[in-house]
Amino acid sequence: MRESEVENYLKRNIERTGGMCLKFESPGFSGVPDRLCLMPNGKHFFVELKAPGKKVRPLQAKVIRMIRELQHPVHVADSKEEVDLLIAKWVTGCGEDA
Repeated sequence: MRESEVENYLKRNIERTGGMCLKFESPGFSGVPDRLCLMPNGKHFFVELKAPGKKVRPLQAKVIRMIRELQHPVHVADSKEEVDLLIAKWVTGCGEDA
């Protein structure tokens, strides 16, 4: 499975919940997570997507730490199963603990 398949799956399923799954790009600032998810319950989180078994690059890990230090949630998902668990936590309102 390719990273793009996991990303498309995330987008489709976030939108099914009534949320938005925005492609997140920041020109001039490399390593940002792939997606910004805005949920109907007023919550948000970032997601870095990977192909199954792939890990974040050092720069991505650094940016994820920086975002988390600012108290914004960031998740890494490399499978449809991880996406399902992530969405389930955020739909039930306990995503911040994920």
